[in-house]
Amino acid sequence: MAVTMMRQESGAIVKSYAHASEPGTICESRRGDENEVLEFLSARPLHTVFMAGLINDNGLISPQNRGSFYGCRGRSGQLEGVALVGHATIIEAGNEGSITSFAHLARRCQISHLIRGEREIINKFWKYYAGDQVATRRICSELLFERSEALPVQEQVGDLRPATLSDLEKVLAVNALMAFEEGGVSPLQKDPGGFRRRTTRRIERGRIWVLMQDNRLIFKADVIAMTPQVAYLEGIHVHPEERRKGHGLRCLNQLSSTLLTQANSICLTINQKNRTAAAFYEKAGYKFHSNYETIYLR
Repeated sequence: MAVTMMRQESGAIVKSYAHASEPGTICESRRGDENEVLEFLSARPLHTVFMAGLINDNGLISPQNRGSFYGCRGRSGQLEGVALVGHATIIEAGNEGSITSFAHLARRCQISHLIRGEREIINKFWKYYAGDQVATRRICSELLFERSEALPVQEQVGDLRPATLSDLEKVLAVNALMAFEEGGVSPLQKDPGGFRRRTTRRIERGRIWVLMQDNRLIFKADVIAMTPQVAYLEGIHVHPEERRKGHGLRCLNQLSSTLLTQANSICLTINQKNRTAAAFYEKAGYKFHSNYETIYLR
């Protein structure tokens, strides 16, 4: 049996015992596996953009991934599933056996904050992961929306731009508040240094877009992951005092048009209960694609 270790910012967290030649077994992905893993993920790019984006940005093995990538292989050695296990646990699996194996592996991760994915897959995963023993802090039902059509921009927003490091403090404050409202934990309190480093890195990559007026952050959006197939957006925010003035729609339309010159489509998720947000994104050309689930762990 081979012993594989999970690499994290805080060190090795998970031990997995597996052998690639055994059917349905799991091994940690290694440098050199990138092309194989990315090819597997490319079959369903809308659902795998977060994992593929991390690999494109950081490689398979990097502290920046905040977890480790694992592959589940069948009897002949072919990939049947890929998972990121760590702060966020995300899986892409073609059969229930892979889901079961990933669930058993993920139970050993001591730093998991959330589990996320398509509702059908996550419901199966949770059955094997939790049983009657794991308590949750919150389960958030979400809707995945997609836009693939490049609609004409009716009104240009001349000041919409990639954020710079001079915008960092305002971006940090907004993102921390949004994370707290959604998941119940503020990253500025739980992991201030890591949160600042990750946000800084995203700004340096040109992945955060802002509209600033009179030193106020009017609009913000984070491009969390980017592949040639899909751009994945999170953290779309409009200043509370500037809502219902058209800023959000104008900025999102312009940003979407820009991103669609670099990717085939754009996706984002919203809370299933937020009908106002759903109406807003539909007005911006986004369409419902599938049901998602995020489980926040204690």
